[in-house]
Amino acid sequence: MDIRIAGLENPLISALHHMLEVPDEIEKGFNAPTRTYVRDAKAMATTPADVKEYPKSYVFIIDMPGLKSGDITVQVEEDNVLVISGERKRVEEEKEGAKYVRMERRVGKFMRKFVLPENANTDAISAVCQDGVLTVSVDKLPPPEPKKPKTIEVKIA
Repeated sequence: MDIRIAGLENPLISALHHMLEVPDEIEKGFNAPTRTYVRDAKAMATTPADVKEYPKSYVFIIDMPGLKSGDITVQVEEDNVLVISGERKRVEEEKEGAKYVRMERRVGKFMRKFVLPENANTDAISAVCQDGVLTVSVDKLPPPEPKKPKTIEVKIA
């Protein structure tokens, strides 16, 4: 790319631009997604969730059949990102001569991230897993009290 200013070639800007150019092979390597990113994206795409808003809380509902509480992690990152993650492992009983004909039940890591609204109270979060359904409740902060008018004393000079 040739850099010109007001019709004149500026050698300093051209030299800087040339130094900053990145070969296509390297640039593609930098833009390629990492394995962790691809794994996390797949985990998020395959973990459906329902989100409800109530007058005093937000509720996140995710189906997690067959999981125990130790398989599920609920965290708050960066002060306002709710992260629900875990892993479903295949429990197999080895029987001689048995082989899978079809495997449709999902196994592996799962994860969902939700950016919480400003009025979410991240100190008041509860999580309950019952009958294979995880329910995470996040209380809302009370609305701020309206500011009362402030009276300023008028002095006579």
